[in-house]
Order: sequence, then structure tokens, then C-alpha cells
Amino acid sequence: MIVTLTPNPSVDRALDLESLAVGEVNRAVAAHEHAGGKGINVSRALVRAGVPSTAVLPAGGADGSRLVALLAELGVPAVPVPVAGDTRSNVTLVERDGTTTKINAPGPGLSAEEVGALLAAVGHQLTTAPRWLVGAGSLPPGAGDDLFVRAARAAGRHRVPVALDTSGAPLAAAVAAGGLALVKPNDDELAELVGRDLVTVDDVVVAGREVLAQGNDAVLVSLGAHGALLVTGDGCWWAGGAPLVPLSTVGAGDSTLAGYLSADGPPAERLRVAVAWGRAAVLLPGSAVPEKSDVDAVIGAVRVVESPDPTLTLKEL
Repeated sequence: MIVTLTPNPSVDRALDLESLAVGEVNRAVAAHEHAGGKGINVSRALVRAGVPSTAVLPAGGADGSRLVALLAELGVPAVPVPVAGDTRSNVTLVERDGTTTKINAPGPGLSAEEVGALLAAVGHQLTTAPRWLVGAGSLPPGAGDDLFVRAARAAGRHRVPVALDTSGAPLAAAVAAGGLALVKPNDDELAELVGRDLVTVDDVVVAGREVLAQGNDAVLVSLGAHGALLVTGDGCWWAGGAPLVPLSTVGAGDSTLAGYLSADGPPAERLRVAVAWGRAAVLLPGSAVPEKSDVDAVIGAVRVVESPDPTLTLKEL
């Protein structure tokens, strides 16, 4: 079992367009509705692949009820924590050439009592000895930048490894606190964390090692169309493949994380699986997640390189 914590979930509504004309009336050619939020996306991907996962989330209002219903339709066990505010709805516009415009609502504020109830729900799940606790996504107003730190400390008391996928101040707080088994930023989020541009492979590897030096075990850096880099105390690896024409990039990083968590074996193999899941996801509409056949169709084209050339720019990968 893998438990996910999504403090700022959403109902994701995606519209497919031929092309987006800003300032004009646009007509969609298709519409999609998914349970959204980074941790929820991880749970959705895992369950679709046959890996048990439970999603812990705050839920309020009509969209909160809709979110729980969408998860039930997918067979994803959910632990909704009632909150007074309305769960947010995000909108994604996807053009035929794969260009994606995402508009994220801020989400409802949480009271101290609601934050406590959310952490208590996580704590109860930790007593079941899950394989991982995943903390993912943005934090809503009132949650405090240390929410993931508090969740990770609780997981540490139960000896449950923690994977974190967030950004900004919450990422900085959790990395500084240490004790994370996996940190999964993209290259922009990692650059913000270390306070400098990351242009080359060596830039990313050095930044990743700075994260490890604060008491964390591994850093999985997604590079969008250029694959992903994995940095551990034992080395670094890159994985990627030939360019794809995406249907949607929304949630691809979440599928990448789910793939990594689902895999066993040495780091290179886990990275290969992770990248295959991400590549399969971008070939699907909206924030849909891949099934096994989708992953099987692309995994053979994924290359893994140990200790990639440090002088290469990320755009050359």
C-alpha cells in the first residue's frame, strides 16, 4: 500500500481545442473531467497499474463530493477530511499541437483544526505500515509551510519512507528538515530551491547533492521532454527517449513519480520505469493516467545512461 497526501486537491476539467485564440470565443472539441491534485494523480496511476494506494485529502462543497465520487469510480480508496471551504476546480486548455495552458485556483483555506484533522488521518494510515507516504502538490492557505514536515516526522516515527513532490517554501522547509527518502522536483523547482540557474547536467547533479547533504536519500529531477535525472549517494543516472508529440503534459510528472514508487530493483531500473510511465502519460488526453499496456508500448524506447556527460546542457539530453 502507498498512501498519498494531497492537501490542495481539485476537480480537473480539461478542454481540447484546435488552437487557443486569446481574447476570442473558443470552441472545445472534447472535454474531460478527472480527480486532480498531484498526490491524487499518483494514487490514480498506481491503482490503474494494480498497485494499492489510498488518497488522503481535504474535501468540501459540491466539488469536494464530486472529487470523492470520481475517485470511487476509479476504484481509488479515499480518506476525505471534511472542511468548510469548497474544493477547487482547475481548468486546462490543451491545443492539438500539445500546447497546454493550465489555470489553477488557489484552493480553500484550512483552519488549524482542519489541518490537525488532515494530519490525524495521515497518522491513522501510517499505522497500517504502508510502503510509502507521498506528500504532493501545493499547500492551501492556512496549512503552513511546514505541513509536509509534520507529515514526514509522523512517517518517520512509523519508519515509513516519504516521497515529496512540491515546490517553493514547502519544498525548502521539508528538504531542510531532512529525512526524505525521495525528493521529486522538476528542474525549475530545483533551481528555485538552490537559488541559481541549472543549465547543464552537472548543474543539476550538484544541486541534487546539496539536497542529499541535508539528510535526504535521493532526488528524482524531471526534465520535461528531456527525460529525468536520478541522483543518489551512490551515483547519478539519466533516462529519456526520442521526442514525442504530446496530447497533454498535465500530470505526467505525477505518473513519473508513481512509476518510480511502483518499481523494484536497482536505481537505473526504477528510473527507466518512472520515465516510461511519464512518457506514456503525455500521450493521453487531459490528466489521464496510463495503464500497463500504455507503459509497455513505450518502455522499450527508454534509454538509461549512468553518469551522463556533465557538460551536456539539459536541452541536449
